[in-house]
Amino acid sequence: MAQELQTTDRQVPSKLDGSEPTRSRQVFVPRADIYETTDQVALLVDMPGVASDGVDITLEKRTLAIRGYAANQLRESYRQIYAEYGAGDYERVFTLSEDIDRDGIEASQKDGVLRLVLPKAAPAKARKIELKTA
Repeated sequence: MAQELQTTDRQVPSKLDGSEPTRSRQVFVPRADIYETTDQVALLVDMPGVASDGVDITLEKRTLAIRGYAANQLRESYRQIYAEYGAGDYERVFTLSEDIDRDGIEASQKDGVLRLVLPKAAPAKARKIELKTA
């Protein structure tokens, strides 16, 4: 896995600030894939049923928090007799390394998959320092 991005294996709290949840819905940790090139890291997060206005992405210092609020899927004229997929929301937290350009992060969503592109920061280039004479 890329050193630029770390994920937690534990269940994230429903509120990152420690406050009590206001929703009685189940919260899932969405599955994620991470890809890396020489210039960027791509993070793909599955959040089926979440519309673009239900996605909340926050970056505070090095902590990237992703939340998705899924609308209830009601099927009119149908009566549900069995369900394996439970309704709920999504939350996942990643820790970014210092090598990520936090100002250049971009997000998009298509077909229930959230895609974040995290560009790598330009490495500190070696340079010559001139000596000033007094």
